[in-house]
Formats: sequence, C-alpha cells, structure tokens
Amino acid sequence: MTTESNSPNLPPPEPKPELDLQPDDFDDGAGENHLSSEILVSQQALSAISSLQSPQHKADLQQTRSIFGQRSKPPVIVKPRALLITVVGMAITVIGIVLNSWIIGILGTIVTLLLSIAILLPWLLYVLDEWFTSQDKTLFIAFVGLIVALIGFLRFSGVGDRVIKWSAQKVNWEASGTLAEWFGALGQIAIAIIAVYVAWRQYVISKDLTIQQNLLTVQQNIITQQQTIDSYFQGVSDLVLDEEGLLEDWPQERAIAEGRTAAIFSSVDGSGKAKILRFLSRSKLLTPLKRDRRLGRAILDGVGGYAEDRLEGVRVIDLGVMLAGSDLANTDLRWTDLSEANLVRANLRGCDLVKANLSRTILYDADLSGADLNGTRLFYGSVEKASPRSRTEPPKYKTGEHTGAVVEGADFSDVQRMSEANRYYCCAWGGEKTRGTIPGGCEGIPNLLGR
Repeated sequence: MTTESNSPNLPPPEPKPELDLQPDDFDDGAGENHLSSEILVSQQALSAISSLQSPQHKADLQQTRSIFGQRSKPPVIVKPRALLITVVGMAITVIGIVLNSWIIGILGTIVTLLLSIAILLPWLLYVLDEWFTSQDKTLFIAFVGLIVALIGFLRFSGVGDRVIKWSAQKVNWEASGTLAEWFGALGQIAIAIIAVYVAWRQYVISKDLTIQQNLLTVQQNIITQQQTIDSYFQGVSDLVLDEEGLLEDWPQERAIAEGRTAAIFSSVDGSGKAKILRFLSRSKLLTPLKRDRRLGRAILDGVGGYAEDRLEGVRVIDLGVMLAGSDLANTDLRWTDLSEANLVRANLRGCDLVKANLSRTILYDADLSGADLNGTRLFYGSVEKASPRSRTEPPKYKTGEHTGAVVEGADFSDVQRMSEANRYYCCAWGGEKTRGTIPGGCEGIPNLLGR
C-alpha cells in the first residue's frame, strides 16, 4: 500500500512493496526490508501533518470557525439602573436581617427576588433552548401535567377521601408493620440472591478469561516451537552442507548434529518430533550412506542421489535411544526411515506409518494400536527366513536374517492395512502377548519366539 498526501507542498512518499508491510511471523525482524517502529511512526506523523495542511482541511476548519462564531451568545443584558437597584435591594435585606425588622426585610427580599429573576430569565431561556429540544420540553410539561391531573383527580373527585376512610377502618396497621418486616426480610434475601448471582457471573467471566488466556498461551507455545524447529532445520543444514550444497559431514559435525537433535527432541511435543523426523528422513540424514573409505564422504549413486549402504554405511544422525518412550501418537510419519532406532515403550497409537522403514527397529512394548501400516517395512528378504535383529549376529539383507524389527510385547490392536507378510512376521516373532492383538489372528502361524 502507499500513503497519499493531500498537500501539494509535500512530495508523495515512495511506494513500499506489499511484502514489506506483511513481515513473516517467524522472522526475527532484522531484515532490511522490514519497517521498524520509528519509521512507521514517522510516516504516520508526516501523513497527519500533510492532511492538516491540505486545502480541504483548511476550508473545513474555517467553516467550523464561522459556525461557532455565528452562534449567539447568552442574551444577558443588564442595565446599570437595574443592577444598582438589585444591589440596594440586597443591602436592604441584609439591614432588615440585622435590625430584625420584618417590614424592611420583606421589602428588600421582594425587590431583590424580582430583579434577580428579571436578569436571569433570558439566560435561563437560552439554556433551555440550547440543551433541551422542543420535544423534550413538551414531554416534560406533559409529565408534570399528568402528575398534577392525578393529584387533582384524587383531591376533587372524592376518591382520595374514600381511600383514606377505608384504610382507617379496614387496614390493621400492626399487621401492616409485620408485613413490612416480612417484606424487609424478603428484600434482604433478594439482595443475598443478587450477591450470589453477581459472584457466580464473576466466576463465569473469570473462567472464560482463563480459558482464553490458556488458548493464547497454547498458540504462543505453538509459534515458539515452530520457530525453534525452523532454527534447528537451518542450523543442521548449515552444519552438514558445504557452500555448494553438497554433504560435507565430518565426525565432529555429525556429533554436534546428533547433540542438537537429542536436545530439541526433549523440548518439543509429538507433532514437533514428527516434523523433525520427516525432515531428517527426507533429507537422507537418517539413512546409512555409502562412504568413501579414505575421505569418509558420501558417494553419489549416479542418478541424482546418495548411495545407500545398509550393512556398512554411516548415518549423518543416528537416532539411537533418542525416541525411547516418546509419545508420537496420532502423528504423520509417512516415508520416514526409523530403521535401527530404539522405540522401546514408544506410543505410536494412530500414527500414519505408510511406507515407513522399521527394519531392525526396537518396538518392544510399543503401542501401535490403530496405526496405518500400509507398505510399512518390518524386515528385508523373505518372511520365511526373516528374523529380528541380534546383538551378536550381523544382518543379512539378502536373505532377511536378523533384519527384522523387535516386535515382542508390541500392541497391534486395530491396525489398518497390515500386509499378510507383516502379519505373519509379527505373529511369528511377537510372542503370546503380541499374537493376541494382531487383527485376523495368528491361527496356523507358529510362535518362533517361543514365549
């Protein structure tokens, strides 16, 4: 938007891009294109001065002055003779009060009263005309007339005398006094009820304000968390990439990246953890990459990516036990590489694990109830030869031995779209507790775990 001035003497300000007037919510405000508070105040001041100096404003001001100048002043016109007589009347009144003379006092009072009314009457009429419209004066006179008419009707029609006689004969004033006491007690009860109602309304209003404040706090926490995650993304990218954008991760850089990841996992909620995992996975920072044995650098696969080496590759960030016992319920973990991660007792209830890689992942006592396991990889090779990871034996990715996830004690209740191969593997290597939670049952599938 641009600020246009009405003054012909001041040059119009330069137009500002709309992007400058709408800074990013997660920016720190240090950019050169952002408007500072001092510049904004200066522009508003220049705009106000320009509008005040415009011809239109000057014409409106002159018109307003002419209107106020044409307003009639209160018509208080006092002749010197009348003022002198009023002063004399006040003096006579004071003398009558001092001498305790009835004749002198009443004479001075009447003269002072008549002259004072004569002097003030024009001003009072002016005030009435200025402050009260003709409709207001008509309504006031009508109300006064109604009250006078009611009094006259009661006085001259005899109704008032009859009411007085009836009340003197029929009304028991002692009982009326008792009734008045009852009404007083009821009034106190009503006051107490009103006080309780007011206190209840104050509680309701305070509760609503507390709820709104909590909502604002939650929103502020979400914004702060997103800013923290964005800073983490930028920091990790700057740490492991060189100036040309190639992966340039040395041992110390990988250690710092893992430290940053472990630290941020402890300060974000489940949705924040899921965002970080998706970023790291899609950036190939969780995948074991094939390395140059001399330089340790990642090797390109020749088709626009980095070559994977599941057996001897090195990950930029090794999750290890960072996610053990984490609450990741109802989060989006599609296409994430969580292979060899320790997810013992993790809460994965209702997670979207479509195409996720959970090979050699420790899912001991994990809760996967209601999760979507469409295309989820739990092992490599054939299901007949696949087995869970071993502490002593290396994995054999061609046959599938020791490449599977540890699913003992895991809860697979109500999981969605589990493949037959994954169902067979979980029944075979999940143990009795896990076998009882797998949809479709494990009838006919041997318990290879033995417990």
